[in-house]
Amino acid sequence: MAATAEAQQERPSTIGAVCRRLKEQFPDISISKIRYLEDQGLLAPGRTEGGYRLFTAEDVERLETILRLQRDEFLPLRVIKQELTSGAALKRGPTRPGLRASEDVIELAELCDRSGADGSFVRELEEYGLVQPQADEGTKLYPERDVDIVAACVRLARFGVEPRNLRSFRTGAERGAGLLEQVVAPSLRSHSAERRHEALEDLEMLAGLSQELSQLLFWRAVRAIVPR
Repeated sequence: MAATAEAQQERPSTIGAVCRRLKEQFPDISISKIRYLEDQGLLAPGRTEGGYRLFTAEDVERLETILRLQRDEFLPLRVIKQELTSGAALKRGPTRPGLRASEDVIELAELCDRSGADGSFVRELEEYGLVQPQADEGTKLYPERDVDIVAACVRLARFGVEPRNLRSFRTGAERGAGLLEQVVAPSLRSHSAERRHEALEDLEMLAGLSQELSQLLFWRAVRAIVPR
């Protein structure tokens, strides 16, 4: 009996069965979405002689990983495909509330140790929104990327640039992100999975172009400081 149950458990599933199984965890999943992911080369289920798709347990796990990376990290399919190929995607841990799954989190002591800041300086940065920790059962957790942000602020402080002077950098970044949101938001809210995927890829491209433009304009302004 146990062997029979194990054999049934390992038996491949049809696309409809897979869709029903994952519906609770991923409400927007559909048969057409699974087919689209296959068309994009992210899935390769087996086929019966009649051409029906059959998904093994490994296929379903891969599909869950793809859907999680899309939902929790907003990664474009091109990046997801690269991560699946490298094996990095399957090594990711569960998502912490309020943070992307791709972001490791650290506590204040480690943040200070790695950035060269002290606790009071970090709290001042929090006051002006330059770092934004999340609370987890009473403990503040910081995305690991905040190490670089705090370290940069520490170096600026050595020149007398205080956290309150840095608010313009934060507001400028938020305004830029708000502009990109206006461009892609309608597509990101679309009922079409294909359109949402395209919007994520557009957002990645727009972010890169916007960062390049901001840097060029910044250096032009800096050069204007130097007397001719």
